[in-house]
Amino acid sequence: VQLQASGGGLVQAGGSLRLSCVASKRSRAMGWFRQAPGKGREFVGSIIWSDGRTRYVDSVAGRFTISKDNAKNTVYLEMNSLKPEDTAAYYCASSPLHYGLEFFRSYPYWGQETQVTVSS
Repeated sequence: VQLQASGGGLVQAGGSLRLSCVASKRSRAMGWFRQAPGKGREFVGSIIWSDGRTRYVDSVAGRFTISKDNAKNTVYLEMNSLKPEDTAAYYCASSPLHYGLEFFRSYPYWGQETQVTVSS
């Protein structure tokens, strides 16, 4: 599975961005992770292709929304009310599982990073 992420950029605090991730083929689920400088890779959220079930880390719940377009093999991460602490390299990933999606080891396939920078 090949993944192509896009949509990062520079935005002011309180603003919005939408990231996209196109997959060469669909597996069971897609996840979004992020990594800030000097920190480990953090789970942001996930979505299951078949039924659209989503889950989010508490720090983004209510601000971020993951959606999908099965016809385009594309998953989106809509980010609203962005904060400086959301600044990170964001990654999409594909998993053959529908559980344990908060763990990066559940994802054998990863896209390249797309940088999100939120200025205060």
